[in-house]
Amino acid sequence: MKKRVIILFLLFIFLLTTGFGCKLVDQKTQDAMKPINLNYWGVWNSQDDFTDILNAYKKLHPYITINYRKLRYDEYEKEIINALAEDRGPDIFSINNTWIKKYQTKITPMPATITMAYPVTKGAIKKEVVPELRTSKSLNLTDIKNNFVDAVYQDVVRQGFDEKNKQNKDSVYGLPLFVDTLAMYYNKDLLNNAGIALPPAFWNSEFQQAVKKTTIQDAQGGLIQSGTALGGSTNIERYSDILSALMMQNGAVMMDESNSVLFNRIPPAIKDQRYNPGLEALRFYTDFANPAKEVYCWNKNLGNSLKLFMQGKLAIFFGFSYHLPTIRAQAPKLNFGIAKFPQIEGNPPINFANYWVETVSNKSKYSSEAWDFIQFAARAEQAKTYLAKVKRPTALRSLINEQIDDQDIGIFAQQALTAKSWYKGADSAAAEQIFAEMIDTTVLAQDKIEDILNLAVGKVQQTVNVNGQ
Repeated sequence: MKKRVIILFLLFIFLLTTGFGCKLVDQKTQDAMKPINLNYWGVWNSQDDFTDILNAYKKLHPYITINYRKLRYDEYEKEIINALAEDRGPDIFSINNTWIKKYQTKITPMPATITMAYPVTKGAIKKEVVPELRTSKSLNLTDIKNNFVDAVYQDVVRQGFDEKNKQNKDSVYGLPLFVDTLAMYYNKDLLNNAGIALPPAFWNSEFQQAVKKTTIQDAQGGLIQSGTALGGSTNIERYSDILSALMMQNGAVMMDESNSVLFNRIPPAIKDQRYNPGLEALRFYTDFANPAKEVYCWNKNLGNSLKLFMQGKLAIFFGFSYHLPTIRAQAPKLNFGIAKFPQIEGNPPINFANYWVETVSNKSKYSSEAWDFIQFAARAEQAKTYLAKVKRPTALRSLINEQIDDQDIGIFAQQALTAKSWYKGADSAAAEQIFAEMIDTTVLAQDKIEDILNLAVGKVQQTVNVNGQ
């Protein structure tokens, strides 16, 4: 069967290159059959991760070749921006979900319909491959809302100007192949030794007691073993995500629809208007780095939280599914488990989403073909092969139940249904540094926490306002 398929495709290519097939199709179809090269840039995936998807797509569209290039994270954004500005950029490229507004003017939104040529075998006796034009509808806004977890719609659907109809409209600016979430890694041995049977599910006294029981100090007050990695900034993996999650769980509005940063405000929905959810979340977070507090377990002199966890010196570490391969590779004997990210008891669950989306450059000459591939790759049947290779949690609702029982990614996939994120401005790295300064300053001056919080909001707002974002 495989030989027959290969022969048919070779025949199809022969017809295209010799011009013989031109007698069988009209000019419009001939134009759609011309060989196309799509350049695809990413940062976390390798060519092997996409092999199955690329091969499956090649069978449908043998005239399209997709060249994937992996770049280093520390060079990626600079290279993307420079390449797009110099008209040498990729047709398809990956961006973090928090970058979509920043790159919106550089993206061609998904078209409503796409016309593509397909090789079709015809003839009852004498078989021949004849190209056929087909026009299909793209995913619409309802499809995005129904097929993907909620965080995806909130991130990828943006309002832009429709040149054709000369009006603003909501469009799709990217599609993900996975959605990662923040979870709790815990050292089973350290919890067992402290008499803790189960990892805490809520940020209440149970969590705080667990931290106290698993934190060990020497005679001089130095930390030998830490209960959790909270309270600090740059030596804690994804500190800004953890604090953002705490703020959102507590009821803070990170940003409104008009791009106003509001996590220092008391939202109208809060019953007690004397209670500032963002401020109290910041206070709760920084208490773990305050030597005067019972939950003290962290300071700026400690090593990286991930490394301490792998060394067996940290009881609870907060991280994403992408941290799992590193832990397994560098600490193969570590006895650890993965549990849901803690919640505020009595409040609806809120988790934190961090993922990448595939999108199309507005400089691409083949934007329709590029979007056709992205939609193809994001379908359940194709996403399955990708997710199985990279061990990432799905972005599709239909695949969550298939992953829930997976020991590695089940927790992350289940949390995706209640995950959120927020746009951090035109420079997300700058926003994260602002969070670091806010955290570190609060640790040193708790009595000025309100002023510190207000200053941080003002600084983040400046990053949002850059270039009118």
